[in-house]
Amino acid sequence: MNSKEERLQCQKLWAKNKYLILSHSSKIYLEIRTYLKQEEVSIVKVNEFIKQAVSLPEDKGQVTNALHHVWGYFKKFATKEEKDYFFEMIEEYHNNKYKIEDLIKEVKHLLKKYPNKYLEESTFINGG
Repeated sequence: MNSKEERLQCQKLWAKNKYLILSHSSKIYLEIRTYLKQEEVSIVKVNEFIKQAVSLPEDKGQVTNALHHVWGYFKKFATKEEKDYFFEMIEEYHNNKYKIEDLIKEVKHLLKKYPNKYLEESTFINGG
């Protein structure tokens, strides 16, 4: 694979995994972004970053940050009630009333109503 193809593969891998990574570590998220700006990039290195991020324990603050980014795809379309419910769920997630899976399920519900190919392909929403 030439460096141009490798860069393209790295960018595709990043696009699919960026919210999953963000949900685990904003530090690693920023490290990958910076890494991908380099002249030479490696798919192996990007995969190492991803593995490093997902090996970290669940951090509600990181998950919330990722969910806020995901919400950005719905904010122009969703109703006030949908927004209020989503953010209430996030708040209740911090109180252990909901699990991350419940929030992902709600995102999938919103995606049925407001399709978005980019989010639908995200490993954060649909797993590997």
